[in-house]
Amino acid sequence: MGHAIPRSASVAVIGAGAMGAGIAQIAAVAGHPVQLLDLKPGAAATAIAGIRATLAKLAAKGKISAADADTAGARLQVAETTAALAGAALVVEAVVERLDVKRALFAELEAIVAPDCILASNTSSISVTAIAAGLQRPQRVLGMHFFNPAPLMALVEVVSGLATDPALAQAVFDLAAAWGKSPVHTKSTPGFIVNRVARPYYAEALNLLAEQAADAATLDAVMRDAGGFRMGPFELMDLIGHDVNLAVTRSVFQAYHHDPRFAPSLIQQELVDAGYLGRKTGRGFFSHGDTAARPQPHDEPAAALANGVTLWPGLTNELTNTLTSALAARLRAAGVPFTLQDRAHADGRVLRVGDAVVYLTDGRSATQRARDNGVEATVLLDLALDYATAPRVALCAADGCLPAACTAAVAVFQAAGFAVSRLDDVPGMAVMRTVAMLANEAADAVYQGVCDAAAADVAMQKGVNYPRGPLAWGQSVGLRHVLTVLDHLAAAYGAYRYRASALLRRKVASGQSFHAG
Repeated sequence: MGHAIPRSASVAVIGAGAMGAGIAQIAAVAGHPVQLLDLKPGAAATAIAGIRATLAKLAAKGKISAADADTAGARLQVAETTAALAGAALVVEAVVERLDVKRALFAELEAIVAPDCILASNTSSISVTAIAAGLQRPQRVLGMHFFNPAPLMALVEVVSGLATDPALAQAVFDLAAAWGKSPVHTKSTPGFIVNRVARPYYAEALNLLAEQAADAATLDAVMRDAGGFRMGPFELMDLIGHDVNLAVTRSVFQAYHHDPRFAPSLIQQELVDAGYLGRKTGRGFFSHGDTAARPQPHDEPAAALANGVTLWPGLTNELTNTLTSALAARLRAAGVPFTLQDRAHADGRVLRVGDAVVYLTDGRSATQRARDNGVEATVLLDLALDYATAPRVALCAADGCLPAACTAAVAVFQAAGFAVSRLDDVPGMAVMRTVAMLANEAADAVYQGVCDAAAADVAMQKGVNYPRGPLAWGQSVGLRHVLTVLDHLAAAYGAYRYRASALLRRKVASGQSFHAG
């Protein structure tokens, strides 16, 4: 057969749960004869009936033709035993996440399938190297990690263990691409790409909540409306289930020998201990159910705009220039008078109104920034994905900032059409702190050879719907600014968790980027 896997090749899927059924559906729609095996009597037949019903619904909606739906459904067959899989060119297992079960299954398959059959695991957390250990042909074992729901989610992590044949990994990569997926190569390290790089999205939110930066609903709103994320971290954890999310965090934390970057949260542990697991139990950070009210963020009350608004462009940071231009355009559209300076201010300020001076957060607290700059009425602005279109921004004020000065700053952003969320004075705020940590974790994954920069960005966009890949986002913020944020966070917390990746430091020192262009 060679290394290429033709459409005529038989694909076997073991495990007829949601993931296994989804993978079987993908392979059948792509044109492969598919065998579905499950040890539970009747489970495979039930799953195939469900797949055919799904295909019929897609045809009814015009997503595929009725003929294609019928043909794809006819390609699905129940396999009663592993012996029936002897002719498969690719076997994908989607069984329980236990190393002993997967090892025993692949050992059984070795005696049944052809020598050139590829054995793939859909594991999300178990080492592919460990799964393959002890097999006669460990080189043909790899990970083919789909995301749920598999037919809809584009990402497939193609995971190579120590013994995996690179040519076979490339064959599976090409196959996933032929199936219409967005595959990425990754090494078998804890969490692969997505479950590793995504940890700061949850961890920083939980830390911010522990530090009383704001309530969960407000932090979610900031991450959605300013950060551009599809879901806020707290509503997302409620959706995933806190037992599941905490288990993944613990798994990565233990696998990395208790690296502080991956430390679990006591707040989330409390929820699990209480049985407040999220949507599936009706309560997590929020209440769920037909009668539950959607939690509302705290918005600053409407404030009267003071005269004398002045804007400054950035000193060396392109992001500050973009911010100033966007804010000027929004104020101009709203008919708000302002003065636009033609050169940057020496202390890096973005805006002044009355006594209040607004700076883009750089990882210092507003109080620290006020002390360093000698500006008592210091107000910090959080990062936004796109200041031109964002419906919300977050601000925080130094401890010495008088309420009237803070209110004046709030009024400017409200006049520009933003809802304003006020955070307590925490270093790095919410979006900037999270994006810096995501970019740093992605940089470290590249530095350690887990994946390349393009794969890191594709994985986070296609696997968890981030609005921008973390490395591309870091470059748009400015890698030097990201490094500054991390260094200030490390100084503020004295925490090893905020250490900057050596590769990020090297990129900043050399003036190079992670992506060309």
